[in-house]
Amino acid sequence: MAIDILAKARYIPMPAQKIRLVVNLVRGKDFNEAMNILKFMPNQAAHPVSKALASAMSNGEENFGVSRDDLYVYKIYADEAPTRKWRRFGARGRFKPWLRRASHITVILREREE
Repeated sequence: MAIDILAKARYIPMPAQKIRLVVNLVRGKDFNEAMNILKFMPNQAAHPVSKALASAMSNGEENFGVSRDDLYVYKIYADEAPTRKWRRFGARGRFKPWLRRASHITVILREREE
């Protein structure tokens, strides 16, 4: 039976829609390959995703004794976090809301079985 190695990054101050663009590229890849992809990505969302991946990898090494070469990204997804609503006042007394969106990243790694 495979062990699920979990890590969560919560309240990332970036919309989940932008993070999903990065997350979809690394799903199903080996850990080392996924980290190399994220290292050379120009997207700003690559940094928090790589931190969450690194955290999951260190959880696997520390708690389960699994080598990083045997790990692959089993599941990874970005969910919506609470949205902060800011006020911006417009012309003629109108009100322009600014929505500061945030997101949660969840990473589940598994060991490759040969």
